[in-house]
Amino acid sequence: MDKVFPDADLACADIPEGAKILAGGFGLCGIPENCIAALRKRGLRDLWVVSNNCGVDDWGLGLLLNNRQLRKMTSSYVGENKEFERQFLTGELEVELVPQGTLAERLRAGGAGIPAFFTPAGVGTQVAEGGLPMLYNPDGTVKKASDPKETRAFEGLEYVLELGITGDYALVKAWKGDRHGNLVFHASARNFNPLCAAAGRVTIAEVEELVEPGALDPDQVHTPGVFVQRIFQGRDYQKRIERRTVRKA
Repeated sequence: MDKVFPDADLACADIPEGAKILAGGFGLCGIPENCIAALRKRGLRDLWVVSNNCGVDDWGLGLLLNNRQLRKMTSSYVGENKEFERQFLTGELEVELVPQGTLAERLRAGGAGIPAFFTPAGVGTQVAEGGLPMLYNPDGTVKKASDPKETRAFEGLEYVLELGITGDYALVKAWKGDRHGNLVFHASARNFNPLCAAAGRVTIAEVEELVEPGALDPDQVHTPGVFVQRIFQGRDYQKRIERRTVRKA
């Protein structure tokens, strides 16, 4: 029952090259900073990362991107990272763009053991009809595009079939957690973290505060420990703000 590891390096030590990783966070909020740093230190290549976005040029998952460690991204928003745009348009990075709500539900479905579901999001667009560029050639032509998806009408409305998402590893960051892996997330840092935690074959959680079993109110636990295989006390969190807008004096 004691799932505690001493640090991120040991918790992430067996992640292989080419692994499919689910990473929690939204923008730079609630991202697994320590785990990302551990992966960058190891220099793993050909990673397929599923995350709402890819950080910014110099922080978050952008660190792995700059180090040429990512082969594919499955995301819903990538607008804050210029290096992401460059790698995508020059054929260095494969990108699967997914509507944000659909991405959340695909992760939730994967964690619940649901292989697929129908949703109205994307009907009548390239999301459903196919042809959405996923990988470019260096000359700017499309090397790989998305395939058409099954659609079906229910009560007169059209829906598109989407597949659930699971991963080899899930990397999440919580506010508090106990030695059994029960997690509590703080405010908006909850975002995609619980969804990723449930959908990973091996879930690694870093926490701001590691407590003993019984210290967490069961009614406040967002992710039960059954979904978490490893947990460690995080450190040196920067919690950067993606974009700061202030009023003129």
